[in-house]
Amino acid sequence: METNWKSGEAADESACEHECMAATLEAQHGIYAAEVADFFSSLHHRQGNAVRALAWAGVANLVRRRARERTGQDIQTTALLAS
Repeated sequence: METNWKSGEAADESACEHECMAATLEAQHGIYAAEVADFFSSLHHRQGNAVRALAWAGVANLVRRRARERTGQDIQTTALLAS
């Protein structure tokens, strides 16, 4: 049986999905976007879904990295200063 899967295809799709979710969370939740992604990661971890937990953790890390690139500050520090 022939497969249509290409090496690296899943990684490319996953990276694109992470980018889309990070942008959506940033638009909807601002400086709290990483914390929202962390919440979903914890929720799925507690429900026993390791794949989704890791995916949401990846989104949270991406949001934090994008915030550092934009502002030069860690988003956790920014969130603490805002409260």
